[in-house]
Amino acid sequence: MVKLTSQTLREMKRRGEKIAALTAYDFVTAQLEDAAGVPLILVGDSLGMVVLGYENTRSVTMEEMLHHTRAVARAKPQAMVIGDMPCLSYETSEQAVTNAQRFMEAGADGVKLEGGKAVLAQVRAIVGVGIPVLGHIGLLPQSATSYKLQGRSEAAAAALVRDARLLEDAGAFGVVLECVVASVAREVSQSISIPTIGIGSGADCDGQILVSNDMLGLFTGVTPKHARRYANLVEIMRTAFTAYKRDVETKSFPASRGSY
Repeated sequence: MVKLTSQTLREMKRRGEKIAALTAYDFVTAQLEDAAGVPLILVGDSLGMVVLGYENTRSVTMEEMLHHTRAVARAKPQAMVIGDMPCLSYETSEQAVTNAQRFMEAGADGVKLEGGKAVLAQVRAIVGVGIPVLGHIGLLPQSATSYKLQGRSEAAAAALVRDARLLEDAGAFGVVLECVVASVAREVSQSISIPTIGIGSGADCDGQILVSNDMLGLFTGVTPKHARRYANLVEIMRTAFTAYKRDVETKSFPASRGSY
């Protein structure tokens, strides 16, 4: 098994191959995504909302992120595993390097952090110690006060292109574009040589990422407009739990064949 790297993803862009990325927060999900050939697995700070029940991604802690990164890494996926640096974990270059190294010790192959021009020093510092960095511009959930489409004005679009180029120059191997106007996301993708990974940013990004719980229908909250649902596991689980409760109450479980 050949481990995929940031260079693999850059070569995929060069060849015009689309990159399918998903989040994972546990061993089994990482195994299944890897078996499906997903090349990029993100242990996202979305963990805070879809797994831990927080109201936003800002509440998830470094220790919680490391705990779930270790679980994903134990699957030993061929995919590149990226740890999402949580809010307030990269305020300075020194702090950013220290926490990025903790992600690597937990089994990640690189880290992601939010921001463009404001985090260039941190990106350079992390890359400088040999850790791959995935950038993230557009909507920034860790700091956004409202969830709005990004890049709607000419100035905002130009700022996104600028930030993507600056992140590439700082050494990032790719950039997530979240909730960016599709035409602007296309312009950004054409302006840099590193892959863009879109989420709610149109079909012209070099890849796409979804929160696995959203696409599996395994989340009881609001599902974003951009998240296509490929299954409805909430209903499957609800039906199974109800059937189990009924079988216990009617003494049809356990049956004689299930007893020792």
